[in-house]
Amino acid sequence: MPNNARKLTARQQAYAAAYIVSLNATQAAKEAGYSAKTASQIGERLLRNVEVAAEIERLKRERSERTKIDADRVLQELARIAFFDIGKAFTPDGALKPLDEMDEDTRRALAGLEFVSLTSDGEHVGTLKKVKIADKLGALGKLAQHLGMLDPKITLKGDAQNPLQLLVKQIQGNSLKPVHEVARGGDERDDA
Repeated sequence: MPNNARKLTARQQAYAAAYIVSLNATQAAKEAGYSAKTASQIGERLLRNVEVAAEIERLKRERSERTKIDADRVLQELARIAFFDIGKAFTPDGALKPLDEMDEDTRRALAGLEFVSLTSDGEHVGTLKKVKIADKLGALGKLAQHLGMLDPKITLKGDAQNPLQLLVKQIQGNSLKPVHEVARGGDERDDA
């Protein structure tokens, strides 16, 4: 038993175990046996408790090691979906490649395949193949958020590292007109 687990009550340990499953403080408090009426307040307070927080982190690390899922792996999977090229799923003549001929990144970006038999007068005339792709925009959004590109605190003051400024420059080339700052008491003139 880890050192910090000895400091926790049985209900605090139950809370930590329930929290890593639901990631919901109120639900975890209820599952640990706390009153439904006060579960919201108790759940939030338990998250701020140093020993409980340490136990939650220990349980998350243990789960990550056990499942072999970590932040790097999740980011790699999001990148596969976000940068997926649908053309890799098809042959040059437009036919859907068999799964064993698709590369791993392409297979991982597919959310599903559906095959529908087409008939005419009871005779099979073909097969409709539907390819469902994982949510590319959702994956791009999560990657952008992870990289800080969607930070609402970003300012548009010409910061060279500002992702929005870089995107605008990339789209428009370097055709952005420089902003002239007006000196105190001066006027805004272009002497050129």
